Amino acid sequence: MRASRLISLVLLLQSRGEMTAADLAAELEVSERTVYRDVEALSAAGVPVYADRGPGGGYRLVGGYRTRLTGLTREEAEALFLAGLRGPAGDMGLADAVATAELKVRAALPPVLQDAPLRAGQRFHLDAPGWFGDPSPPAPLRDLARAVWTDERVEIRYRRGREVVREVEPYGLVLKNGGWYLVARVGDGHRTYRVDRITGVRPLGGHFARDEGFDLAGFWRESTAAFLRGMLRDEVTVRLSPGGLRSLRFHLGEEAAAHAREASAPPGEDGWVTVVLPVESADVAFSQLLGLGPDVEVLAPAGLRARMAEATGRAADLYR
Repeated sequence: MRASRLISLVLLLQSRGEMTAADLAAELEVSERTVYRDVEALSAAGVPVYADRGPGGGYRLVGGYRTRLTGLTREEAEALFLAGLRGPAGDMGLADAVATAELKVRAALPPVLQDAPLRAGQRFHLDAPGWFGDPSPPAPLRDLARAVWTDERVEIRYRRGREVVREVEPYGLVLKNGGWYLVARVGDGHRTYRVDRITGVRPLGGHFARDEGFDLAGFWRESTAAFLRGMLRDEVTVRLSPGGLRSLRFHLGEEAAAHAREASAPPGEDGWVTVVLPVESADVAFSQLLGLGPDVEVLAPAGLRARMAEATGRAADLYR
């Protein structure tokens, strides 16, 4: 642990030029007394750390000294690809690996590029979780992430109406709109489990041979598309204004909006288009289409059209 901290201290000085003991202590999450001891140890080992005394002083490396200890470990190299997802990486227990990998990359950058991390951080930020959700990660997530990294077979307890037990080979984790999903091989096929419904994870002590041809992103795209197709078993025929067509994705989803753009008849003289939309059910479509207000007219089925007319009529009465 101390050796890793000493390397981090050298890399911090190498990438930032000069830092006070207080700044180093804050970065390394140790006391200033520990920083003093670490600097003495580095000096004794031949690393030229120089101390500038006085109120504005600090520590720096002498004579442009640069360490060659910038090689990434396998864990750090893999974690680096999650550096844009600091929050999710931390949820999986990889915050330290990501931070160390970033530090090593910064130390390896030439002086002309030393401001690159700062510039990127000032200009781009990814906030992955959805609105109004619980920001805390599901309890089993770290155990599952560890099993995914090590290709370890596990037993999971899964809440699906009643609790069931499954032995699975965890292939990957997916973060979708703030929710975590486990993709695992069970028998000859792959299945998806919501992590917040997993109530327990037990390692089985054995490792599985991963199918190196398995494409996690491709599997996720195909399975989510199949899920949506399975959900959207009904149809409604509607007329949409230009504004309604633009707003459709906010009320019925991106897939419905894309379908409407591709399948709609040419617009009439008023700019409105007629389209048949796949929906989960007439009841669900009723709630979704009400959000479009005067930018949608339901043509069929007749029962849904009557419900829309009755609801919009009552709304109009409130404003008369």
